[in-house]
Amino acid sequence: MLAAAGAAAARERAREGAVNVEMHVDVAAPRQAVWAVTTDIENAADTIRAIERVEILERPAEGLVGLRWRETRTIFGKTATEVMWITEEVPGVRYRTRAESHGFVYVSALIVADHEGGTRLTMTHESTPQTLLARLMLLPMLLFKGAMRKAIAQDLADIKARAERSGG
Repeated sequence: MLAAAGAAAARERAREGAVNVEMHVDVAAPRQAVWAVTTDIENAADTIRAIERVEILERPAEGLVGLRWRETRTIFGKTATEVMWITEEVPGVRYRTRAESHGFVYVSALIVADHEGGTRLTMTHESTPQTLLARLMLLPMLLFKGAMRKAIAQDLADIKARAERSGG
């Protein structure tokens, strides 16, 4: 049932013209150590080299859902600042973020799972156009999909290095 619902959602995203990227890395550290690094958003600039600055805008009373921050990072050779927030959390397993900018909704997820004596860290990213202009930008975005994969791979490598130093 869940697989059918997931497949239906994927078909709907494809109809909307979403650009999707999913990548993973295996980390020689316990899942709890990887989770601690991925959820230390306030100090992400100390972990992920592309992030220049993080400013926390709202903190939830508990958990991660509702955490809102402004992140400045270098992407595709340019500096960009976006407001992001956490929309879903399964503690110790995954969280999902959302940002809205330039006519797109950006949804990312970080998922940690036990894997062969360590942890598999998976990141998904989906860019869905909301405006006509954004839909027209889909072709250039598809051409940049390789660059998106490279940026996500670097973020994952940075998180892996930090987790292995702190908990491996």
